[in-house]
Amino acid sequence: MPELPEVETVRRGLEPVMAGATLLHVEQRRANLRFDFPADFVARLEGRTITALDRRAKYLLVALDSGEALMIHLGMSGRMTIHPPDGQTSTEPGDFHHRQAHYAKHDHVVFHLSNNHHVIYNDPRRFGFMDLIGKGELATHPLLRDLGPEPLGNSFDAGRLAEALSGSAAPLKSALLDQKKIAGLGNIYVCEALHRAGLSPFRPAGTLDRHQCEHLAASIRTVLQEAVAAGGSTLKDYAQADGSLGYFQHAFRVYDQTGQACPTQGCKGHIERQVQAGRSSFFCAACQT
Repeated sequence: MPELPEVETVRRGLEPVMAGATLLHVEQRRANLRFDFPADFVARLEGRTITALDRRAKYLLVALDSGEALMIHLGMSGRMTIHPPDGQTSTEPGDFHHRQAHYAKHDHVVFHLSNNHHVIYNDPRRFGFMDLIGKGELATHPLLRDLGPEPLGNSFDAGRLAEALSGSAAPLKSALLDQKKIAGLGNIYVCEALHRAGLSPFRPAGTLDRHQCEHLAASIRTVLQEAVAAGGSTLKDYAQADGSLGYFQHAFRVYDQTGQACPTQGCKGHIERQVQAGRSSFFCAACQT
């Protein structure tokens, strides 16, 4: 599942092509993805100008001049491909590290733009979805209304993190994955941030002191910023938008590094893997307490 840095990379790749363009024609090639398309999906999009491309947690939000917003969730295998005018090479908001074959039968939505580009949403597994959110309804949409602060936003700091974790007996990693506490964090970057902060994924979330919250908040922000700058983690089934390969996965300290020596200076431990709430946790028991 693409995490915040991957979705942000896709947003940045699509923005130069889509922002300011008008949707001349929209091809909806099936009735549903993970969920049914909203009523009058094509009619509500065609003729509308895209005013901005935003992101909230792991959702792309395409703002329209009608006041509505198109929400796109990439699911497990969704990708957006940019196709310039005839004769030019198509690109993606990034490239797959382990490329999967592109089959046109999985091109489920095609957006034809006024700048002679078209953008294709391809999704073999169809775990992604699209929705249209009415004017002024973003704050009350069921998938958005309860989300916590953006970890890359100005409002996220040690104080907000301490408030979110206060009194929680849940394992620290589980608490950080709770989208109501912090929006957009996923398994990969939580593992990475916890290792940098020297905190065990298994300790009760409510036991962190102020200093530990400061260190963890800084680690979360840093690891996400580095991942966005590198173009995401480029794992299987994830693609960016400009055709370039992201390299952040080569900088993973713990994720998928089972048995490797801990990279923390002076630590003699090794990276371990344990299944925690159905997800793989990668950590060093020697330096994460």
